[in-house]
Amino acid sequence: MKNNMSRTVIPVFSFILFMLFTACGRLATIPMSPETTPEQWLKTHPHLNLELFSNAFVLAKPSSSAIVFTLGIITIIIGILFLLRRENEKSRYWWGLGLLFWGIGTLFAGTSYQAFAYEIKCAGQAFCSWTSWYEVIYMIFEVASINALLVAVAHSTVTGKALKAAQGYAAANMLIYLAVSLTGAFLPSWFMVSFELMMLFCFPGLVAAFVLNLRGYRRKKDPMNRNLVITWLFLLLVMVAYYAYLLSGIAQQLWADGIWFSANDVLHIGLILWMLYIAIAVRGRVADLKNAS
Repeated sequence: MKNNMSRTVIPVFSFILFMLFTACGRLATIPMSPETTPEQWLKTHPHLNLELFSNAFVLAKPSSSAIVFTLGIITIIIGILFLLRRENEKSRYWWGLGLLFWGIGTLFAGTSYQAFAYEIKCAGQAFCSWTSWYEVIYMIFEVASINALLVAVAHSTVTGKALKAAQGYAAANMLIYLAVSLTGAFLPSWFMVSFELMMLFCFPGLVAAFVLNLRGYRRKKDPMNRNLVITWLFLLLVMVAYYAYLLSGIAQQLWADGIWFSANDVLHIGLILWMLYIAIAVRGRVADLKNAS
């Protein structure tokens, strides 16, 4: 199992280091749309001017930063608990790895989208950049996480050719996304390193996991598949809440009154609750198909 983890994690981290020292410097050339100066950015986002070791810096979106880093830490802890108590269950191993990837990616996202957004994408520039290597790495971890969770669900629901097909899809999906991200960072290309493209790579895996658990529950009426079906429906509910709040205009109304509560805050609070549900209702029930009750 440790060798499997090494074969999975080492290439991912090697790729991240490669991007850090090569391609991702080009990402700063993609401007924020519409073009935004650092001064304009500060006027439209909450922030604190702080100093550490005689170095002044801007901490952006303090409340949002606290929420997203809380999500990242909780997710990493739950992932580690899966790994520590996997008891030779491959499904638990992949759940643990998937949540670990999700949590690490969330910390990268919080760094660039929230806490240090100004320092990374605006400070010292005439116009703010649209993205950064932190965000590209976040999306790589997110795609890796979804693919790992699909493999986890497959180990709990299918065997033989179906299991191999799920594993093959997850590996191909991950490799293609890595290639696309690297190419997009080198060019650079807005769409190839966009959140929208990342979701296109994630969506089929999430749907496949839901379908596998739904079929498993219809066949066995067991608690594991039931709770996993609820898990995916819970995630769908969180996403619906995010987009509903995003389109409602409530965030802008609140900010006009000096209250910052963005759609990302809705998403991240929802995901915290989702992760806690996984820890309570899923972690103790996940088992490989041959051992599932």
